[in-house]
Amino acid sequence: MLATIGESLESIDAVFITHEHGDHTAGLKALSRLPHIKVFANQDTARAAQAKLDRKVNWGLFETGRSFQFADLKVFPFAIPHDAHDPVGYVFEGGDGSLFSPFRKVAWLTDLGYAPQLVREKVRECDLLVLEANYDLELLEQCEKRPWSTKQRIRGRHGHLSNDAAFELLAEAVSPRWRHICLAHLSRDCNDPELVHRQFEPLRNGNHNLRIDVFDPTTEVGEEYDLAISW
Repeated sequence: MLATIGESLESIDAVFITHEHGDHTAGLKALSRLPHIKVFANQDTARAAQAKLDRKVNWGLFETGRSFQFADLKVFPFAIPHDAHDPVGYVFEGGDGSLFSPFRKVAWLTDLGYAPQLVREKVRECDLLVLEANYDLELLEQCEKRPWSTKQRIRGRHGHLSNDAAFELLAEAVSPRWRHICLAHLSRDCNDPELVHRQFEPLRNGNHNLRIDVFDPTTEVGEEYDLAISW
């Protein structure tokens, strides 16, 4: 996938881990063979992830809620509600505020059961937002692959954002700063990119400066479309 955009693992400086669940840390075993890659996580997440590995990872530890500098990026890790040891979202800030390098912020928000006030504040201040729209409630209820207990976990306050919850967050936290929104972490079995398209269609109102992508979990590249949000 890196090769398709002209990059390689050798050009990667760092990886930022949100929490220790397997679908977010499965690549650490292979990445640990590349000692030049710094893997950032808080202490609880690093401890839980390292316990499953034979080789020591090149960890960069941080404290949740305290910003730190990496290269030319200022990184703000903040707590989010999910059933992990110490899950976080991130805001990455770059630029120096000059005419040719204005400040830009990217927020990364996946794996959260609901959006508390802190999350809404972080969302409003970003230029690019990666946000999960994990499941459609009806498809989740109909899914035969997941037992009732798993379904309860997914839609609980420490589970995942549904399409409805992601839409509500965007509609209420809408910001004129937004330039690009990526709807990600869609469930393969309990969501459909076309449903997400239709869910967010009412937000269209002629602002073609805002780009929104919906990433299809069944393809490598994902589907892309332009969507206008009214504010």
